[in-house]
Amino acid sequence: MPNWELKNCCKHDQVVFLTTLGVFTVVIFALWRTVLLTPFKLITVFLHEASHAIACKLTCGQVEGMQVHANEGGVTQTRGGVYWVILPAGYLGSSFWGMVLILASTNLLTARIAAGCFAVALLIVLFVAKNDFSGIDYFLSTVFLYDFQTNSGHFEDFVLVGFIIFIAVIWVLQEKTKIRILRYIILFIGVMNSLFSVYGMILDIYDDLISRRVHTSDAEKFAELCPCPCNGVGWGVIWGLISFLFLCGAMYLGLVILS
Repeated sequence: MPNWELKNCCKHDQVVFLTTLGVFTVVIFALWRTVLLTPFKLITVFLHEASHAIACKLTCGQVEGMQVHANEGGVTQTRGGVYWVILPAGYLGSSFWGMVLILASTNLLTARIAAGCFAVALLIVLFVAKNDFSGIDYFLSTVFLYDFQTNSGHFEDFVLVGFIIFIAVIWVLQEKTKIRILRYIILFIGVMNSLFSVYGMILDIYDDLISRRVHTSDAEKFAELCPCPCNGVGWGVIWGLISFLFLCGAMYLGLVILS
């Protein structure tokens, strides 16, 4: 039976889980604006844009393209669908993927599955970026009913290849040596996605109100569509709080799984 009440918390594995999560949070915030986190941030942007695309398809829309840029930005071109579902899906989707990855890190099997899915996804992105109308692109457009493209230059290709090699090396170390850090890498990526939703919303609000003072963020666009008396800052705060709840939920469920 799951220990929902978390009685007798916290055991060794639970302490390690909470401590590692806390350390990763501090490290990510400390290194956020450094090049060291760029590969992880690009992967996070990819999941953010993929969430927009998934929401579009779930609401019967058409995804015409998806781009991830070297400046850690991205855009998803959509046609049709329900925009008040598509717009918040980016940040809330990042929170969801972050929660999934954090929970996957609590077990070696699920961590392997997560790493394998990451590697396959990145290979598809790299292959499609180099061959916009390749067989894989045709497969994606046929099975998932959308065309996935990236405005990818040599920098993005280098990052994608580097990250694929990185995952492969971590996998080999996990299986062949005593250096078993696969679960921690998946946890780090999960925390990165969770914090991206919160910190990214703060940066978007800053750009809209202070830096550029124009309506550019998903929250501002959502405010223009939603009849509720709430501006972009308000929606940004709401989405940020929801993202924080996702992170708290991931921590709680992780402790339950490890109990």
